[in-house]
Amino acid sequence: MREREAREAVAEISRRMYARGLIAAADGNVSLRLGKDRMLVTPSGLSKGFLTADDIVMVDLAGRPIAGRGKPTSEIKMHVFAYRERPDVQAVVHGHPPVTVALALAGVSMAQCVLSESCLVLGAVPTAPYATPSTDEVTAALRPLIAAANAVIMDRHGALTLGRTLEEAYNRMETLEHTAKITHAARVLGPVQPLPEAEIEKLRAVARAFGLPEPPQGCEACNACPNGRAPSPGAGDDEGRAIAAAIAARLRPS
Repeated sequence: MREREAREAVAEISRRMYARGLIAAADGNVSLRLGKDRMLVTPSGLSKGFLTADDIVMVDLAGRPIAGRGKPTSEIKMHVFAYRERPDVQAVVHGHPPVTVALALAGVSMAQCVLSESCLVLGAVPTAPYATPSTDEVTAALRPLIAAANAVIMDRHGALTLGRTLEEAYNRMETLEHTAKITHAARVLGPVQPLPEAEIEKLRAVARAFGLPEPPQGCEACNACPNGRAPSPGAGDDEGRAIAAAIAARLRPS
């Protein structure tokens, strides 16, 4: 992809995230690897809903600015880390999808495979512990997870999705929030059971047949079957169910 085309693509994905409610105001950031030693990133302090190609900043793979009229995102360390840890990744998207973040706040894990479509597109989605944004705490929290997942929820912060292309990284973010909305709605209505191990393996076979990429370390981040080693949903699960029940009760016709 030529540089101008790549700049347009990063600005377009940023505007799409804003339009879809995956970010607000100056939230979120997007990057795209450009060759072996450069990447394009969104600027700090500007609303992503109104970015143009000229707003996008070029940096080296250490995060140092090369060209552009603004400063690179304050979370540049997170992007640098993702590219260093995952040579297969060419694009990184960070957003604040509301329902995804709300589920994490309520202690609801999305590491289990519940929907067939999200299982195919995302695989297991672990949640990283809280870390202060824009600090080295973020990369430390992501380190155990990013090698095994293409989508990671960041407690009280947002979500990070990775892709071989910018479109793939964005689509994973949109799929994550769509899955969170369905999960939330289902949990309001009753208990939600993960897909059984045998079905997950069948879905993985379908993904391989269609050439859909799997996380580098397979299902190790998932807790939907005995092979998974991710922690089970936390104690906040009970609190989340109670809150959901209270909201549902208020919404029922009198």
